[in-house]
Amino acid sequence: MTTTYAAKAPIVTRALLLRCISIFGAAVGFYLPLSVVPMLAAETGSDRSAGLATVALLLATVGGEIVTPRLAARIGYRWSLLAGLTLLGAPTLLLAVSADPGVILGVSAVRGVGFAICVVAGGALTAQIIPAERRGEGLAVVGLVNGTTSLIALPAGVWAADRWGYGAVFVVTAVVTLGALVSVPSLPDHDVTATAADHRAVLPGLGRPALIFASVTAALGVLVTYLPLAAAGQPAWVTAAALFAQPAAATCTSWVAGRIGDRVGPVRLLAPGLVVAALGMACLSFTPIVGALVFGAGFGILQNATLSLMYKRVPTGGEMTVSAVWNIAYDLGMAGGALGAGLVVGAAGYPATFVLTAVAMVPALVLSVRSASR
Repeated sequence: MTTTYAAKAPIVTRALLLRCISIFGAAVGFYLPLSVVPMLAAETGSDRSAGLATVALLLATVGGEIVTPRLAARIGYRWSLLAGLTLLGAPTLLLAVSADPGVILGVSAVRGVGFAICVVAGGALTAQIIPAERRGEGLAVVGLVNGTTSLIALPAGVWAADRWGYGAVFVVTAVVTLGALVSVPSLPDHDVTATAADHRAVLPGLGRPALIFASVTAALGVLVTYLPLAAAGQPAWVTAAALFAQPAAATCTSWVAGRIGDRVGPVRLLAPGLVVAALGMACLSFTPIVGALVFGAGFGILQNATLSLMYKRVPTGGEMTVSAVWNIAYDLGMAGGALGAGLVVGAAGYPATFVLTAVAMVPALVLSVRSASR
């Protein structure tokens, strides 16, 4: 069954433009140091330390995502975003003056909580700003801002660390993230009325798309954590180009998936997205740039399709639950991928680890085929 597509309601409103500023600040705060922190941790420790830094960030993010709905219900979206941006940006300054492993893990954990607040409270607010009948395309517009920022910030962090040192990356991260605070007071502050019972009532329809998305974010966790280390013997531009290619492809395909999904239904895009992502992950073993590009294309399809599908399965007022569940799947997947790869990479090597990551996505492909058939 196809969905009705209406082009009458405007997507880009003043509220959405203001929201894009805080999206930009949070994206810089997350992506600019995302691969740099594991590099710093590996330099002062080991490859396992690099994985632990990513795991600390993402597990703390998951914890924050669990409690953010209650926080937003108490203080509203605006105060939640102010707190999130502050926790995401300010602690990064500590990494500019200390490379102690304990400091790295502690800062990563605090930043993870801040990022969780930004994406859960901010994501629910974004969903309420966008007209429901054009939600797939509207989410693609938001994804364009986030994706463009990430495709620049992720490789730029690695490049800047190599050119100017780690401290410069961490200072810029803090300045840009905290600078986005100025946009928050002008955002609409919708009431958060969903209760705990409301959250539990909509959860059953969200599990399958969340698991499918978690499978591809696990692969992303492997890519951003270990690709820079796997390519350490190659010129620095190879890693930067690969980390640019992944979000660039994801941004483009997310936009296309949003427009197609509004017409034919997002569930039909799940299996194709997984196939493309798995092929890209396997290609990382012998061609990092092409592999990252192909993986990014599949990731972008699933990013839009899973989130659109989850919003379609809840009534009005369930946006906070969708935002929390989807982001938990995102971050648990990334953490699980980084942790799992850290356990096998020493014995298997980087190429085999990338191939095993692709194989691990097969069960999610089975789930996506069953979802589409229903």
